[in-house]
Amino acid sequence: MDILIFVISFVASFVLAMGGIGGAIILIPLLISLGIPLTTARPVGLFYNIVGMTGATVSNIKNKRLDVKLGIPIIVTSLLFAVAGAYLSKFVPEKIILILFITFLLFSGFMFLFHKNRNENSYRDDIPYVSLSMVGAFAGLLSGMLGIGGGGIISPLLLMLGFNPKKIAVITAFVVPFSSLTGFLTYWAMGHINWHILLLVSVAGYIGAMLGTAFMQKHLDPQSVKKILAVILLLMAVKLIFNVI
Repeated sequence: MDILIFVISFVASFVLAMGGIGGAIILIPLLISLGIPLTTARPVGLFYNIVGMTGATVSNIKNKRLDVKLGIPIIVTSLLFAVAGAYLSKFVPEKIILILFITFLLFSGFMFLFHKNRNENSYRDDIPYVSLSMVGAFAGLLSGMLGIGGGGIISPLLLMLGFNPKKIAVITAFVVPFSSLTGFLTYWAMGHINWHILLLVSVAGYIGAMLGTAFMQKHLDPQSVKKILAVILLLMAVKLIFNVI
């Protein structure tokens, strides 16, 4: 069982790190299918996001790909709203949250897939603080509610704002650990932490994310990254649809 969880964690982290998205969206349903309770799987998934995306960010910092100023507004608001989301999860029916999230993922996935290609020099380089803060607030709220991290929310919203897909993957990987941390701490305060599984998936997630983000930056162009993001978001939607059904 431990080997299976490690392999699943590594593969999910490698693939989703190419889009800057935490692997909790895949890991949590798989842990549940292996008989692990949802209340235990959620905080494990959030911590998995923290470690995996930190690994991706370490790689991005070493290679000077990270624009910290772009991520700060998203981080600040996502931190605040992730706590609120984790708390509200006790009162809002999970099915309603999932349906809203699925709708958003489907829209975002198809937008990435069919969004008009841009010239490399046509992407924006400014920092729209208000818009980025709103992105962080929305992502943090849903991250806390669902226990999956906000990468699947941040990426399409940044594309709508006109940023380069490769930069989006880097910024999302930078932001996700922060939005996931507050949610994880809130769940920890409520109990339900399995430290054995937590350690297992964290090691696999860190290694997988470092390798995944390095592969993306070296071997993929922005349009390929955009297609990967589209596939990831649509697969996330399909998986969640089965959860609702």
